[in-house]
Amino acid sequence: MRPRIWAAMAVLAVAATATLGAFIADDGPAGPSPHSGPASGGPRHTAVTVSPGSCGRGWTGSRSGTQVFDLRNTSTGPAEVDLMDPETGAVYGEVEGLAPGTVREMRVALGGGSYAFRCLPDDADAVTGPTVRVFGRAAGGPHAVPVTAHDLVEPALAYQRWVGARTVELARRTDVLRKAVDSGDLDAARKAWLPAHLVYERMGAAYGTFGDSDAVINGSGAGLPKGIHDRDFQGFHRLEYGLWHGESAAALRAPAGRLAQAVHALRDGWPQQRMDPADLGLRAHEILENTEQFELTGRTDHGSGTGLATARANLDGTRELLSVLRPLLTSRYPALPRLDSWLDRTQRTLDASDHGGRWTPVGRLSRADRERLNSDIGEAVERLSSVAAICDLRRTA
Repeated sequence: MRPRIWAAMAVLAVAATATLGAFIADDGPAGPSPHSGPASGGPRHTAVTVSPGSCGRGWTGSRSGTQVFDLRNTSTGPAEVDLMDPETGAVYGEVEGLAPGTVREMRVALGGGSYAFRCLPDDADAVTGPTVRVFGRAAGGPHAVPVTAHDLVEPALAYQRWVGARTVELARRTDVLRKAVDSGDLDAARKAWLPAHLVYERMGAAYGTFGDSDAVINGSGAGLPKGIHDRDFQGFHRLEYGLWHGESAAALRAPAGRLAQAVHALRDGWPQQRMDPADLGLRAHEILENTEQFELTGRTDHGSGTGLATARANLDGTRELLSVLRPLLTSRYPALPRLDSWLDRTQRTLDASDHGGRWTPVGRLSRADRERLNSDIGEAVERLSSVAAICDLRRTA
């Protein structure tokens, strides 16, 4: 399975100390570290108590603009803290994992309106502090209503149904590939390999649910004791290596049969699988992040030179996942149209490397084309991190 943990940890580690606005803001640099002191002439700091009995004590009101709250946990256990609109529940700032006896900054831009701190102690009910009025005309920062597990159930079911249809298509195309290998027609097998592989690459948000099947269907030689010559090197990339490195049909019949068997098992078992709804937002970010890591570096190219076709399929998969999340994102992510524009731009950049089904290998891109591609996908990945942050499940009670 492609590594996911490091990306998840990166997103969550930042989320633990930053305001939500740092993720969903359209442009502009993030604020200073929450451990830094106030700059000369900077916003005034307000000490705020975090505990079940005195949540939000210390803040009685202020003028609009940038605020810095020094959150002190005076309880005996860790807690999360949200700064929220008490009427809509929209969160303007958050701090997770605030240990007892520690202080952490929350920097947030507030417009005129009513706000309250919500303290969420571990293993205890949420406590909402007093409502505080902020006066002034300064614009408030980004904010979003928390996404709950219930909100993600229907998107997860819709995506799961979509994946189910793709597994049927995957089995059909893989059968074409296997039959070409079995018949000894390796030219036909090379033509059938990419369409089958791209079906699988479009299902990126489901890899975690596939379990061990992912390694069997789409593993690479990386990490195996003997690399590409290891007996556990299987799946699409095992066939890719053989088809583009002169192996005989006889040598490829067994790998093709194992691939078809694994694909059919995935198709037949998928109706009994259940995706974790909490994975959806994170995977929306990770799919193209993995594209950067694997396809744009050529690490998964085993001879076909189709890494950019895979990247294009990954982009399709990202769009499909965003389509089921869009009802939740439309009201929570004001920069969603900008994200859509960057995905459109990335698609155009990738499509420029498709010459009637013959894709330019990554290693043969011109410097200008490579820089453009890196820039487009890098910007898309950065903006998709906001989707992961917004769809990260948050406690509300």
